[in-house]
This record gives sequence, C-alpha cells and structure tokens, in this order.
Amino acid sequence: MNQLIKGALAGACMAGMAATAQAQETLRMATIAPGSSAYLVMTTMATLVNQAQGQYRINVDATGAATRHQIEVAMGELDFSMTSPQIYLFMREGRAMYQELPEAPELAENLQLVFWFPYGQYHYVVYADSGIESLDDIRGRSVFLGPPGGGAWNSAHAWIEGLTGMRAGEDYENVRGSWSSALQGFQDRQFDVFVNGGIAPFPQVDQLAQTARLRLLGLTQAEFEASEPAQAMTSRTGAEPGVIPAGTYGDGVVNADDVYTHGAAVGVTVRADLDDDTVYLITRTFWEQAEAAGETQPWLRNISLDYAVHDGGMRLHPGALRYYEEIGLSIPDGSR
Repeated sequence: MNQLIKGALAGACMAGMAATAQAQETLRMATIAPGSSAYLVMTTMATLVNQAQGQYRINVDATGAATRHQIEVAMGELDFSMTSPQIYLFMREGRAMYQELPEAPELAENLQLVFWFPYGQYHYVVYADSGIESLDDIRGRSVFLGPPGGGAWNSAHAWIEGLTGMRAGEDYENVRGSWSSALQGFQDRQFDVFVNGGIAPFPQVDQLAQTARLRLLGLTQAEFEASEPAQAMTSRTGAEPGVIPAGTYGDGVVNADDVYTHGAAVGVTVRADLDDDTVYLITRTFWEQAEAAGETQPWLRNISLDYAVHDGGMRLHPGALRYYEEIGLSIPDGSR
C-alpha cells in the first residue's frame, strides 16, 4: 500500500511539474556575443527575471549582429534584442546598413524600449612594459578594435582616427577575431593593443589586471576638455564621454589619473505588439532584482533608472512606461 501511495504521490508531483512547465511561456532574446557589457547586462537581466518569477522564461541567443536582431524583433521573430540610439535612427530613416531594406522605416514602428543602459567606457589596454603610453604610440603596432564590421569596431576606429589621424590597415595592423579569441590572444601577447567597451570595473579588464601590469590609453581631463575631436565624437547621437576613475583596477593598472575616453548608450528593445502586462512584469522584475544583485556584481550599480528612461530617440513600451510611472520617475517627452 505504501508503495502505491508513494507512486501516486510521485505521479501527481511529476504531473504538477509538467503543468507548471507547460504554463511557463518562453520569450526569445538575442544579444551580441560574450565579451561586451551588452552581453553581460542582457544575460544578467534574463537570469534575474527567470529566477524571480515563474510565468515567463527568457531564452538568450548570443550569436549574430544587433543590427540584424533589431529587424527580427520588428518582424516578430524575436521578443527582445539589443539596440542603440544610432542603429535605431538608421533603421527608422532607412540609412546606412538599412538603406537596402525599403521596409526598414515601417519595421522600426514595431520597436519600442524596455530601458537604456551605458555600454560602458571603451578601454584601450596595453601591457605596461610595451612602450606604448598614448594612442599616438600605436603606429605600426597590432590592434584589436572589436569583431570586424561591428559597432564597437567602428566606434573604436573612429575614435583613433579622430584623435590621431591613423587608420586600421594603413597605419597599424587590424587584428581580427571574436571577443573571446581576442582576450586569449592578448593574454598570450599575440598582439599589442586590446580594445573593449564595458562598464568599469569591466570583468575582462579586471581579469587581465590580476596577472599583469596594464596601462589604459586615453586622455587626461584637461586634454579631453581641450580636444575638439573628442568633444565632437562624444556628443553625437548615442555617444557619450567615458571616464575610468584611477584605482578602478587596483595596482594592476599603472595609470595614476582618471582616464578620459568615450562611451555609448545601448538598450533593450522589445516588439511593440508584445502585450503590456508581460512587458510590465519583465521590467518590474528586473529592476526589483537589480539593486540586490549589484552587491555582488559591482558593474551593475551603473545601471540606473534615470539613465534607463532618458531620451534616446525611441519610445518606451507602454508596459515598461507603466512601471516607471508607477515608481514616480520623470519621463522625458521623447521617451513616451
């Protein structure tokens, strides 16, 4: 009899678990490959949301390009993806990478915002004993700017060209690779300069600084304020100044002063036709969990509610907007 009761209870338990699994709706998110703050923020978002509620599960695919993911969200093939003010503007106006897609402006109407977050400061990393002390010193050296053709590559290339006049493949060697392969290659000293963007303290740079002495290439505050190219490049749509405070990486980085560089805004976009209650729950759950998670993940403390709703040229999804208004945030007109 006991065996029969145990069997019945086990069967009921399994049936209940199956029913719960079936009731949980899967949402699809795409982000760029590991090795950037966008990947870090979006995978952390999915993890926090999945752990804190049982109604939805966010599955993350970290392959492909954000420019393509944005199209897939607009077409309903994905629920969430990374975006940025710049690539959304290009899509809305059918320019740049979207100029061969006539329906791009129409598709852009099905994109709305969950939140903006800082991509982080671009870190131009060299070994302290490399003899490279400024961007001008990279002439003739080997440099990884980011995966070829990606937004990070283009931003880093433009920054170097704007400040020094040097171009990849002409004045310095353009190292090709993925984020992960480049990190390993730099650790093995296969090339001279490793560029990556991330919210400081960025885990990849922190990892490097644990085993070697590094230098970050950038400007002093006075140089940044006096540089017309630096001012122009950090005031463009989606771009912003980036400051890496001295001491962020401890003794592993030799810079005695704050390093002034460039940064960018990126965000999480959602298809506009995803129902309001779903987006409200996802948004609320993430922000409710993010503060506590910041205690063990310091970079997460730089993800702020005020930044989340700033006017980056994209309207907030009504479900996200409901949460932000509910907690009393002031929402710019351009985000409504």
